Amino acid sequence: MAAFATRLQPLFAQAQTPARRSPNDNINLALIGAGGQGQSDTRWAVQVPGVKLVAVADCYNGRLVHSKELWGNDLFTTRDYREILARPDVDAVLIATPDHWHKTAAIDAMRAGKDVYLEKPMIHIHADGPEIIEAARATNRILQVGSQRVSSIVYAKAKELLASGAIGKLNMVSARWDRNSSQGAWNYTVPLDASPETCDWPRFLGSAPKIPFSAERFFQWRKWKDYGSGVAGDLFVHLFSGTHFITGSNGPTRAMATGGLRYWKDGRDANDVLLALLDYPEGFNLSLRVNFVDGGEESEGFLFTGSEGQMEIVGKTNSVTVTRVPLAKEPGYSIGTFTNAMQAQTLAEYRKKYPVEHPSGPPPQNVETFAAPAGYSDSFDHFTNFFASVRSRKQPVEDATFGFRAAGAALLANMSAERDSIIHWDPKLMKIVNT
Repeated sequence: MAAFATRLQPLFAQAQTPARRSPNDNINLALIGAGGQGQSDTRWAVQVPGVKLVAVADCYNGRLVHSKELWGNDLFTTRDYREILARPDVDAVLIATPDHWHKTAAIDAMRAGKDVYLEKPMIHIHADGPEIIEAARATNRILQVGSQRVSSIVYAKAKELLASGAIGKLNMVSARWDRNSSQGAWNYTVPLDASPETCDWPRFLGSAPKIPFSAERFFQWRKWKDYGSGVAGDLFVHLFSGTHFITGSNGPTRAMATGGLRYWKDGRDANDVLLALLDYPEGFNLSLRVNFVDGGEESEGFLFTGSEGQMEIVGKTNSVTVTRVPLAKEPGYSIGTFTNAMQAQTLAEYRKKYPVEHPSGPPPQNVETFAAPAGYSDSFDHFTNFFASVRSRKQPVEDATFGFRAAGAALLANMSAERDSIIHWDPKLMKIVNT
């Protein structure tokens, strides 16, 4: 996931206007950032009919070589993504760089006339959001953010169930994404040949502080705030995307968070435990948790609590389950401390008002589960939706505004924990309303 060209000057000042394409035309795709996420994304992207990978940019030579091993020797490779953007045969780019390159790479690509699939989080800092949204509008390019659960059939079912009143009125959402492994905590393997010769360190740094070469920072960049957005940008953003998609909300109005480095004290400055509480104007609260030392298996999921039941999404089983426990029709009574005479009198009056009812007919179906079929991939569906938008020119399922609202909410958690204060947010205007 290393990245990419140094921003020397605004090379692409005006958007190109590509010729109108037939729905049957192939889409030529380029990958910018060929690390773990970039290569995984590309494997799904090229499975979509009519999509061909033609170019790859990365700052590590080994990834350029491996890209040819994966996708053919005719692949164009470069350390400088601007060479890709200058190619007329590239229709769309998949950007999987470190977070601090997202804005620059995406805007450069759109100004060069390319449609963009931008990995989450869309932004590194809040100021990035309006600039990306405006660039997408001004250039008339398709930009989809890569939180693939927005395209999931499981999340679509959850959205349908909630809207149908399956759990009554929503009042609380609890979301989690816990890990208990070194790899899960971003300690990615550093290749044995990592050096200033094989890694373009100045290009990787870009706008980040200029420091001597560090193989750990290059290959494990999520561990440092200069390049990544911590557990909030990596994992909270998926939970926000899911919550916003299912509920239809634009985002929270208030956020408070706490966390710290509890275990992985290896020089990183991004927390390995983060907890957040948020208020939503629709009348529910959201609690989130990421724990990189949870002592169990990786766990991802949601629990939506309503007035008439609960709805749980479990990532491991790729399923959604609704459990209904309706309130009793009668209020019940507590008369044990009364005299025997008063108990008898009170119970008699109670039964006049609430006669005993004997149930009849089949028992109500209080538990229902919907699970995705074996082998299902929401990543494939997300890329299918993106390329459909590229062909139709219709807005994608996760455009820049949706992506900003999800990532902007996630970064509120970082800000609250760092400032030790409550942060207020305007979800419609997408801006912090106190500093």
